[in-house]
Amino acid sequence: MADDIVKEFLVESSENLDLLDRELIKLEKDPGDRETLSSIFRTIHTIKGTCGFLGFSKLERLAHAGENLLSLLRDGAIRLTTERTTALLSLVDAVRRMLDNIEKTESDGDRDESALIETLNRLQKDGDPAAPAQKTEPAEPTAAPAPAGTHDAPKGDKGPAPENYVGEAVKLLGRILVEQGVATPEEVAAAIQKQLEGDTRQLGEILVERGAVKPQDVLNAIQIQQTAKSSISEASIRVDVNLLDRLMNLVGELVLARNQILQFAQGSEDSGLVTSSQRLNLITSELQEGVMKTRMQPIGNIWSKFPRTVRDLATGCGKEVRIEMEGKETELDKTIIEAIKDPLTHLVRNSVDHGVETAERRAAAGKPREGLLHLRAYHEGGQVNIEITDDGGGLDCDKIRKKALQRGLVRADQIARMSEREVANLIFLPGFSTAEKITNVSGRGVGMDVVKTNIEKIGGTVEVHTRPGQGTTVKMKIPLTLAIIPALMITSGGERFAIPQVSLLELVRVEAQSAEKSIETVQGAPVYRLRGQLLPLVYLNHELKLQSSITLDGAVNIIVLQADGEQFGLVVDQVNDTEEIVVKPLAKQLKKIHVFAGATILGDGKVALILDVRGLGQSAGIIDEHREQRESATDYDERFAKTGAEKQALLIFEAGNSGRMAVELASVARLEEFPLDRVEKAGEREVVQYRGQIMPLIDVSRAMGSSSSDRTDERAGRKLQVLVYTGNGKRVGLVVDQIIDIAEESLAIDHPARCAGVRGSAVIQKKVTDLLDVPGLLELAAPDLLMENEAATEGKPA
Repeated sequence: MADDIVKEFLVESSENLDLLDRELIKLEKDPGDRETLSSIFRTIHTIKGTCGFLGFSKLERLAHAGENLLSLLRDGAIRLTTERTTALLSLVDAVRRMLDNIEKTESDGDRDESALIETLNRLQKDGDPAAPAQKTEPAEPTAAPAPAGTHDAPKGDKGPAPENYVGEAVKLLGRILVEQGVATPEEVAAAIQKQLEGDTRQLGEILVERGAVKPQDVLNAIQIQQTAKSSISEASIRVDVNLLDRLMNLVGELVLARNQILQFAQGSEDSGLVTSSQRLNLITSELQEGVMKTRMQPIGNIWSKFPRTVRDLATGCGKEVRIEMEGKETELDKTIIEAIKDPLTHLVRNSVDHGVETAERRAAAGKPREGLLHLRAYHEGGQVNIEITDDGGGLDCDKIRKKALQRGLVRADQIARMSEREVANLIFLPGFSTAEKITNVSGRGVGMDVVKTNIEKIGGTVEVHTRPGQGTTVKMKIPLTLAIIPALMITSGGERFAIPQVSLLELVRVEAQSAEKSIETVQGAPVYRLRGQLLPLVYLNHELKLQSSITLDGAVNIIVLQADGEQFGLVVDQVNDTEEIVVKPLAKQLKKIHVFAGATILGDGKVALILDVRGLGQSAGIIDEHREQRESATDYDERFAKTGAEKQALLIFEAGNSGRMAVELASVARLEEFPLDRVEKAGEREVVQYRGQIMPLIDVSRAMGSSSSDRTDERAGRKLQVLVYTGNGKRVGLVVDQIIDIAEESLAIDHPARCAGVRGSAVIQKKVTDLLDVPGLLELAAPDLLMENEAATEGKPA
């Protein structure tokens, strides 16, 4: 029985200590938060009382010293300073060490904590005087002091709580009285004010005396309050993690057995067996979902320790750093949580140590003196994305290149071909470090490579993005769970494989008669034109060196997959079905084959390999090729950002054989469509009646000398797409073949004009696009219109 009491004490105290870390950091930012201060006091008081009962005298003396300091802070006799916060955090660390000793040796250890106790005692006497008390504002109408037996104001060795203290139980009781309709908010507020003015009676006495409530009403409210408290504690139960792990394994085996029975029942004519198998399927799915939920934990459980970590590191490095967290409620499997705990901690420490500059350097660079570390977690595509962003100086890519060459991690010819993004990701190489000296935080070159290795072990990816002078972001993509996943079952080369649905976008079946036209070859690589976009194709049989087994009807099955933000089509022989599979790790002989992520046991008892979509794309050269294109486009955008080029809105369109063109959206008054029967002739020029005026029409493709089909043939039966251009009060309609899109980009003309009416060419939406010069086009196609405009301008009064 005694062992059970000690075990319960250790579990509860550990939870309270984690809470203390967060509350002390919160209190340091807002020293006037009396609720937080009282909560801290109660936690230390509980630990002191329990360890005294259990006979842990050293722990009791240490907790007593901390309690005395907290009592003075709570009573307003002294105020919270950085030194006192540090001492209290040291107290939390010391208590945690003693609890570890109690768990291992059943004693509170031999470590001498007399220096810390002396510091805590000194800070009780040798501190800054308390700030002058401010006038107490009236409490909320729904909060009130509790009746006898319900007041939860903490009382320590230094006397009663301050008279303006209102506990959580008090607020709850006041709220209950108002919600029950037995007292008004004004009556409760008046009773609160009465107590704050010195009335020592409890709420029930004051309200009953004033005739606001009946004694029975107060008793009923107390009963509801006590029921609410007990229900919170009774709603949860602690379960050993090993028990959950065994339960999860049993559910995995049950899923495999379920799959086997379902497959057997499909070919059976026994209606009873079919019904029973369907019932088993339903129950197994619900049981699996329930067990999975017991293992899911919010990522905030890890993040809760980071404010303390950032505070201690920033203080040690002489920096000012603020931490913000977004998406703390994002849930992950407990196995994943444990696997990413150390990598996340290392990244946070790195951001504070390497990323954020000192306050003086930030001020000199025009930044706020306080740095910002932003943590963000969110679900996307069946995965969890975690981003750690700092607003520091960013990575020095030139320095990274130099260090990588010095340490022999890459060759000179390799690094010369690397983009800025590839250079930044060299920090994940084993043994890489740019630190000039080794400290207790970093500099040994054994950290970022371990981060990458640990994340990849659980099927995740990690990469770094940096902006010189603005900061660095480390982004991780990790799976929700590793145990049971939905997958698409396929057959290729006579073998069955599983593809995780998290990477699956869609299924495409190309019939035999259209396969030859739909599947093209670009520079020797097969592609499929999917909704106007070229989709690279990977033939699974070719990649795995399997014997191809063509389907009887000659159709092509394409599975559209996505990995690392890139899409490609996987050509397989046959698509079977979707089912939930239990992931089994690969043997060490197969772990080095990157196209496989694991294995599973199918319903018929056979083993099927799980395809690693990312590894498959890399093996086929699809992902790397597209990543280089994306990086070059990113570098292009960054190059124009450095030049200070402002983004502008552009209208993109097609015009005959002139191809893809763009014009500044600001120069286009409207986009219109005109039926052909509205087009008339005015002399030799086509015109339309538009808003009370005669608007000339200029066919852009014809004006630029491009071939254009006769409207009576190709354009018959459809409307003309016209850009209405306004200049000097005169409207002109520019006829184009098709309006494509509106984009907002920074313009940088790389190629000079090849003909009149074109300003030059630029890359817009990653495609080469000609920029239309409207005045030049008018001068080329309709100089008389330009002269009319100039004459109209000259005729205007100055």
